[in-house]
Amino acid sequence: MAQRKFMRHPSDVPINVEGLKQYVAHETEYLQNISHGGLAFESRHELALGQVINVSLPLVRPVFTIKGRVIWCRPNDGNYDIGVEFIEPEKIFKARMVEQVCQIEHYKREVREREGRELTGEQAALEWIKKYACDFPEVN
Repeated sequence: MAQRKFMRHPSDVPINVEGLKQYVAHETEYLQNISHGGLAFESRHELALGQVINVSLPLVRPVFTIKGRVIWCRPNDGNYDIGVEFIEPEKIFKARMVEQVCQIEHYKREVREREGRELTGEQAALEWIKKYACDFPEVN
């Protein structure tokens, strides 16, 4: 099995996708995973390889927006799994920070579902850092 260039992290955070001109000007989807190299999401719409889109994460304040290029689009049970590589090198470090925010948000939801505990963003961040920060890969 081929090794990924970037470690992927699962997420269930809403994202906004701009660039689906043939459908709508602005579309809300859900992030499947994100890394400092790119992201993946599921869409009702097929996207062309090489198509440039803007992706924003409204849960992050200020809202994080990055330009990406579609590098794969695979049919999946009536929808499409879309892979996007980031094409703005100056935003890669910020994408890394957003990746951690997404991990913490995912952790917060898991704790609520699994343990019935409601955590604030700060509580979730402190717990996540204590449990998982040492396993979070460094950027080379």
